[in-house]
Formats: sequence, C-alpha cells, structure tokens
Amino acid sequence: METVEITVMQYDADGCQEHAVGSFEELLPLLPEALPEADADSARHAGGFPPGDPGHRSDARGVTWIDVTGLHDVELVAALGRHFGLHPLALEDVVNTGQRPKVEDYEGYLFLILRHFHDQEGELLPEQISLFAMPGVVLTFQEVPGDAFEPVRERLRRGSGRVRSRGSDYLTYALIDALVDRFFPLLEDLGERIEDLEEELIHDPSSHSLDHIYRLRRDLLQLRRTSWPKRELINSLHRGDSHLVSDETRLFLRDCYDHAVEVMEIIETYRELAAGMLDVYLSSVSQRMNEVMKVLTIMATLFIPLTFIAGVYGMNFKYMPELAWRWGYPASLGLMAVVAIGLLYYFRRKDWL
Repeated sequence: METVEITVMQYDADGCQEHAVGSFEELLPLLPEALPEADADSARHAGGFPPGDPGHRSDARGVTWIDVTGLHDVELVAALGRHFGLHPLALEDVVNTGQRPKVEDYEGYLFLILRHFHDQEGELLPEQISLFAMPGVVLTFQEVPGDAFEPVRERLRRGSGRVRSRGSDYLTYALIDALVDRFFPLLEDLGERIEDLEEELIHDPSSHSLDHIYRLRRDLLQLRRTSWPKRELINSLHRGDSHLVSDETRLFLRDCYDHAVEVMEIIETYRELAAGMLDVYLSSVSQRMNEVMKVLTIMATLFIPLTFIAGVYGMNFKYMPELAWRWGYPASLGLMAVVAIGLLYYFRRKDWL
C-alpha cells in the first residue's frame, strides 16, 4: 500500500512555511493548540471571538492547512479527528468514498464533501475530497496522488492575491474554486471529443461510433451528478448564516457559484449534443442501409426482365419461332442489353441513381 502523504502549510500575512511529514507523531508538533473547552465556551457566549471566527482557534495566529493524501491509514484519520474534536459520522464519510457533494455545519467547524475527476487516457476517474474548515485550520483529505490544489499552493508560496492575508474561510473558498476550475479543462477535452465524433458520424459511422457516443454520455452524466450538488453546496455557503464564513468571503463564493453555474450550462449543452449524436448515428446507419437496399433493388429490377427473356428462350418446345434462326442467340442478347440500358436510363431520369 502506498505511503500516506501529509503536507502542512502554515502561513500568515508575513510568510508561509511548508512541511512534509510521514506520521501523526511528526505532525503533532505542527498542529495549532486548541483553546481549553471552558475558555472557548465562555469566549463564544461572551462574544469574544471575532466575526466569522466562533470556534476554538483564531485566524489572528495564522492559518494551518493540513492536507492528507491517502485514506487507507484509518488510524491517522481517527487521530486527527480526536485532536480537532471532529464528529465520528463526518470521519466515517471521509473514509467511505462515494458520497455526494454536501456541506454540514457542525459546532465550530464546517464539513464539506467535494468531488472531481482525473482524466486518465480519455477515461474520467472520480475522486472524493473531504474538507474540514475551522477557525485557523483547514483539513483536507484526498484519495489519490495528483494534487488538484497545486494552484492554491503556488499562490501561498508566492504570496500572490489575498489568500495569505485572509482567514481559513477564504482558503476554503480558494480550494473549492480550484476544484470548480478543474472542470473547464475536462469540458474542453469533451468538446474536442464531440467535434471529432460529429465528423466521424457524418463521414464514416460505424459500431465504434456508437460505443464512443455511449462513453461520452456516461462521462457527461458523471459530471452532471457531481456538478449539480456542488453548485448547491456553494450556494449554501454563499447564502447560509454560518459565522464561520465572513461576509467578504461570501462575495467571492458568489463568483465561484457563477463558475459552477457556467459548468452546469456547458454540461447540459454537451448532453443535448450527445443525445442528438445518437439520432444522427441512427439516421446515418438508416441512410446507409437505404443506399444498399436501393442498389440491390435496382440490380434485381434489371435482372427481372432479363430472367424473363432467358426463361422464355430456355423452353425446349419443338416449334418455337426463333429456335432454328441463325441470329436468334445474338438477337436475344441484344434484346437483353437494350432492356437493361433502357431501365438504367429510366432510373437516371427519375434520379434514382
């Protein structure tokens, strides 16, 4: 089994530190300390936490982003859950992949399930990403290597944009936005597949074309099943009343929601094109069959009178008029040729050829 990869990024407005650790014991010194539960409760009830930060930690001390790649180390997941006080049902959803995208507002933190796809040799492989957002800390779990969050890491390293000067809720938005933006390259590849498939259906439809159409429709259905609840997830964060998301971050989530809507519109357009492709394929196959049947019908029509003539002169009656005629054989062949040429001329006049 692959080794679980743990990456920790700690940053504030002044700088960013990045660490790669191999176990929870190595990770423990890097984890931010939680406030005592009694102090946290009293601060919460007394309004001591700043807006958008009602949990146990303060973004004023910087933000810690812990990213875990690989879910087979269940003990590590459980240890992180115990350290941050995460609900067992949320941890169960982390290790049981196949969940639909959703957001749940727990006491002191948000739990999000997100999905995205890896394009591996033209096949879309789904991956579940789990995210816990709490004041000062963001905890993410990825199934397989192939970091979808690399653009966010680069922004943190360079200090570009607002991400280093904002709290954990803005980092959560940035991660969601990175996953939404990952859909656009996939949709561009699907658009190219659609164009190639349309060209194939027009010029040379085959049984492989039908297989390509069904694969395309299956991929689009997977994307739709993921994009629809993801759009509702972003809308819930944007319009919700959770104090873990500041008003400033909600403005950026609205822009992210617009991107999600655009993704849905593109997917719906491609689904309509894929549905139309099936009709085009069936029409092309039917047209080809009609062409074949037309050729066979014309050939049969040509040979019907020729067969009749050959049948008449094939009868062995003793007193047939032309039986003993010297030019009977070439005359019968000439008659057959005249009939065939006349039929072809007639078919051409009718535009049947």
